[in-house]
Amino acid sequence: MNASSRNHWRYRRQQAYTYGKTRHASTSNAAAYKESLRPQSHYDLFPSSLPSGPPPNGSFHIDPSTLRKEFLQLQARTHPDRHQGADKAKAEAASARINDAYKTLLNPLARARYLLSLRGVEMGEDESVAGAPSGLDSRGGEGSALDSGLLMEVMEVREGIEAAESRDEIEEMKAENDRRKTASEARLDELFRAGNIDGAMKETVRLGYWVNVGTALENWEKAGDGRVSEHD
Repeated sequence: MNASSRNHWRYRRQQAYTYGKTRHASTSNAAAYKESLRPQSHYDLFPSSLPSGPPPNGSFHIDPSTLRKEFLQLQARTHPDRHQGADKAKAEAASARINDAYKTLLNPLARARYLLSLRGVEMGEDESVAGAPSGLDSRGGEGSALDSGLLMEVMEVREGIEAAESRDEIEEMKAENDRRKTASEARLDELFRAGNIDGAMKETVRLGYWVNVGTALENWEKAGDGRVSEHD
């Protein structure tokens, strides 16, 4: 092969190499641009505490202390008093966005409802559901919103609260209810990781009832009604 031929093939190889790099860069830029258009979720605001994002990649469980630490750092950076002019308005919006995301993610029930909303299921405070998967009615159950066994259990617990005569009884009920909530949250982790939205929706309804029972127990303690501990 003479010098002219060698130079020709060297030039062709260089062209192919340059084309390959340009194409790869173009593909990467397109992917990055597409990612930038994706709506930012609450999880994206806390990259240090929630690096894996929401389930199924990340866990349903969140470490409150780690989340709070990053929240305070973000709030310090976006505090409106540290900005002026147009930047001040942007900081106020960013601060409000971060605060809303933090409150939502910190509360397991609000977090479960938010995760469902990311999948097109909007669950109201009364556990009514918009966009429920096929086979489930508007309140989260198959045919009927709530499992009859769950309803009976909740009714029995509420009757027990009304009949309670001492704080010791209430404390025992609170401990039992805390166990119910912990079990429900563990179940939600499994369901969201598995992509079982039907099951996650039902379990969110269940968790909502236990949260309400917890509120009823706290209200009993606040009211007092002159009742005392059996050990007083």
